[in-house]
Amino acid sequence: MLNMEKAKELLQATPEESQSLSQHLPPLTSDTKLCFYEQFILRGIQVDRVEPGLVVCTFKVPPRFTDRTGKLAKGAVANLVDEVGGAVAHSEGHPMNVSVDMSISYLSTAHVNDELEITSRLLGRKGGYSGTIVHLRNKATGELIAEGRHSLFGRHASKM
Repeated sequence: MLNMEKAKELLQATPEESQSLSQHLPPLTSDTKLCFYEQFILRGIQVDRVEPGLVVCTFKVPPRFTDRTGKLAKGAVANLVDEVGGAVAHSEGHPMNVSVDMSISYLSTAHVNDELEITSRLLGRKGGYSGTIVHLRNKATGELIAEGRHSLFGRHASKM
């Protein structure tokens, strides 16, 4: 069984990955309020477009997100659906919603250094519930890698 320090060491980005990733995200400082998990999953996501109800991102598959066969790991896809789906449902000034349910269809595979386009759309809101749909496509070929449906809940304080 691995201890936490060994796990952090295994998940640490290589110098080449760090250089590549630093072009996409501002540097994390001691003022940045991200937990270890968020730092791990969000590094490398480049936000291309944000509109009401729509978020479009680009993500280059790093080696640490692949399985033993060199393909994008299913858990990495689930994390991307969770984070990008949650981002499109987020309302500025409110706490993040929590995931209630995710359903993911894995349709194809991606490999190390494949560039993915991740599109998340808000399907609707009712009360504190939001529904999103997230598509992961190979940017070069247009092939659909996965489709995720994501339900979230957040009870926000009344403004009255």
